[in-house]
Amino acid sequence: MATLTPAIGSARRLVVKIGSALLVDSTEGLRQNWLAALARDVAEIKARGADVILVSSGSIALGRRALGLPSGPLSLDQSQAAAAVGQIRLARAYEEVLAPHGLTAGQVLVTLEDTEDRRRYLNSRATMQTLLALGVVPIVNENDTVATDEIRFGDNDRLAAQIAVTVGADQLVLLSDVDGFYSANPKQDPTARRFEVVERITPAIEAMAGDAVSGLSRGGMRTKILAAKTAVAGGCAMVVAEGFADRPLAAIRDGAPCTWFLAEASPQLARKRWIAAMKPRGELTLDPGAVTALAGGKSLLPAGITAVTGRFGCGEAVAILGPDGTVLAKGLVRYSADEARAIAGRRSGDIATILGYAGRGPMVHRDDMAH
Repeated sequence: MATLTPAIGSARRLVVKIGSALLVDSTEGLRQNWLAALARDVAEIKARGADVILVSSGSIALGRRALGLPSGPLSLDQSQAAAAVGQIRLARAYEEVLAPHGLTAGQVLVTLEDTEDRRRYLNSRATMQTLLALGVVPIVNENDTVATDEIRFGDNDRLAAQIAVTVGADQLVLLSDVDGFYSANPKQDPTARRFEVVERITPAIEAMAGDAVSGLSRGGMRTKILAAKTAVAGGCAMVVAEGFADRPLAAIRDGAPCTWFLAEASPQLARKRWIAAMKPRGELTLDPGAVTALAGGKSLLPAGITAVTGRFGCGEAVAILGPDGTVLAKGLVRYSADEARAIAGRRSGDIATILGYAGRGPMVHRDDMAH
């Protein structure tokens, strides 16, 4: 029985990774026509009601060209300087190609620390969710102006996968210089075969991954496998496809060669499993009204909390208890233990007065809760 592959036209939330080699020509600079064609793809996907997030390389490649830096490896200082100059050009390029379609671009710069620290993770997630709710197309890149080798993703394949999991995307597209995942490097081995579908990433699949062959990009097939492992575990299907053709997303939709890595579950279920597996750092006890609200799918507000125990920080896991001590759920709390105690039992409108800042509303959002 043939395996049914995902259809890019069915994605509700799509993350697209764009490599430097696709965006910047080493001799001619920014590939403006290609980028404009990609914007048409994005506009069509947005028009059917789906969300699109672009994870784009290219700032260093654009910046080194503007600064006249020599070809070959750059020092860390040179890379950061090139990123500072190139990031402005990269953001402007996306703004200019999306604007004719009535779309607003938003720049989001992240580092590895932003995904490893729970407070930063929640802040990043909330910001991205708000941008998407407002119809913005976020343009995400690693913050190369400040990231050092010790605190960087090192390639935007892994960054794209992490962003896909963070925002609950159901599909991730890695636009590459090859048309899928092969059993060996097709540029070196003429007998290499392309996989149409990878249902499970086995040690044998991992062993087939090769290294980068592009002169502009850092990533290779090995990083794409690492990205796939992150994505599929988070409920996000991933596709590797060749991106040099005009309108590469439409090409995937129309059956261009590619490789799909199938998700292990839905994004929502994967996230719930992740939260459920966490060790609680504290407990929140609810009143009967809050129990009823949670049963109806509502978020947990400070007003419904009668007691706070334990020591926890913003973004850490807590157990949510009923009045009789029964564990009702686990969730990622949006306040520290001290802050939670200060606002427990109080109305959301009082948070700013009590804490001195507005906060993020719910104590635990329903999307950050596993029953």
